[in-house]
Amino acid sequence: MIGLEDRRSLAREIDTAHRAGARLREACAVAGIDVRTLQRWRAEDGLERGDRRPGAVRPTPAHALSAEEREQLLRVANEPRFADLPPARIVPTLADQGVYLASESSFQRVLRAEGQTWSWDMTYLPAAVLGHWFYLYLILDVFSRKIVGFEVHDSDDSLHAAHLLKRTALAEGVHAMADKPVLHGDNGATLKATTVLTMLHWLGIKPSYSRPRVSDDNAFVESLFRTAKYRPEFPARGFADLEAAREWAQRFVHWYNHDHRHSGIRYVSPAQRHEGLDRPILARRHALYLEARARHPRRWSRHTRNWSPIEVVTLNPEREAVAGPVESGMHKASQAA
Repeated sequence: MIGLEDRRSLAREIDTAHRAGARLREACAVAGIDVRTLQRWRAEDGLERGDRRPGAVRPTPAHALSAEEREQLLRVANEPRFADLPPARIVPTLADQGVYLASESSFQRVLRAEGQTWSWDMTYLPAAVLGHWFYLYLILDVFSRKIVGFEVHDSDDSLHAAHLLKRTALAEGVHAMADKPVLHGDNGATLKATTVLTMLHWLGIKPSYSRPRVSDDNAFVESLFRTAKYRPEFPARGFADLEAAREWAQRFVHWYNHDHRHSGIRYVSPAQRHEGLDRPILARRHALYLEARARHPRRWSRHTRNWSPIEVVTLNPEREAVAGPVESGMHKASQAA
């Protein structure tokens, strides 16, 4: 996609070369466009209005799910028997019962569009005093990778987890959501305590837990903890006190949400994706790359870099083979997440 100013510049250069005696087709080839492209720009006001594709109104595909089908799919996916299962298991289970609603990818698209998935966990932060720890509780939006809630305490207590849940739900406006988020966590005692479950029920948030003997079912938060503990600012000798740990956590969360360009979401920040700003950013990058290729087509052997938005994020994708059970546990290693 070539921007309006670049279109006009290319057209002027081609006209100059053509008036100087160059063949129109060869002049266009040197500029990196086809002669038909130039003709189309001139015939369809392409040199006045630019590319109209981004703002075009596209009809709904004839094979798209209807509103009734989407509602039925959501109703089935939220049944207790399927609440903790990914679409890769829901679809074949329904098939065994003689029921087909949609493909696995359609399940994933609808579930993502209709609600959020949060993931949470707790990790240990070492203190300067050997054997003493601080506890970082954190909630992550899986789709945007934004940290939507966190707290640091000097003890591991389900009351802290319940308080974080309530504060995060208020900040994210869960009370106004038609479809409440699903909160995924591991099978630790703190995150499954009665106090936490009561708070989840009161907030209308459905809990989800890692599968037994599967240590990487909460991989997004595990990866985030690893990123945190390998930051240069993370103290090698531990935190002097609780206030120091909280100040570090505040700075890290701000950096992660607003400054960090996350490789899993096409190098936009989690805050940008959470606010829906990633699409125009990625569209501008795509347009820039197309313009660069148009200026120097011989430098590009194939397509430009893929800047399309990540549409589907799977919390625990199915694998054809699992390399044996790994003992799951919390993060109580000095520097290990």
